[in-house]
Amino acid sequence: MHKYYKTMPNLIRLIIGFAFVGAAIALMIFGFWGWGILLVFLSIFIFVTYFYNENMLIAQWFLRKDNMSKAEHFLRRIKSYEKELNRVQHGYYNLLIGLIESRKAPMKSEKYFKQALSLGLHMDHNVALAKLSLAGIAMGKRNKREAQMYLTEAKKADKNKLLADQIKQMKDQMGLMDKQQQVRYK
Repeated sequence: MHKYYKTMPNLIRLIIGFAFVGAAIALMIFGFWGWGILLVFLSIFIFVTYFYNENMLIAQWFLRKDNMSKAEHFLRRIKSYEKELNRVQHGYYNLLIGLIESRKAPMKSEKYFKQALSLGLHMDHNVALAKLSLAGIAMGKRNKREAQMYLTEAKKADKNKLLADQIKQMKDQMGLMDKQQQVRYK
């Protein structure tokens, strides 16, 4: 029952976008201002979907609404992210997949966060989020040194203090982890 879904290649999007811009200019020259403005808005929409894949935009919206199943559905529609997304979006794709996987199987999401960091994330708070998630995974593996390293890197990357509360909670949990280990050794 799964419908076959194929995305439009980016080159075709650009060609259609420029064709719409040309048609909009022609319509405006001939006096059809309303239709010309409509085509300008449609071409802007097409150019936006060139730079930001529509499946990624919809998945981010569902993630903000905390609807993981629908976000995963739209991310899974991207079959080959290397071909369908701009190079800038490769890291963000892996970050979103990692966030969804971390809800289901936290230890399996580590590879996605590491790949997102290696492909590059341009916004500091996203780097901080990926490193904070890796710190949580390292704590789950009881690797305190690695968790501490990721936590300090996350704190450095969080310049706007968007994740300050989560970083503080993670440090508190790390302190509890130390106390638990001390109780075991006594």
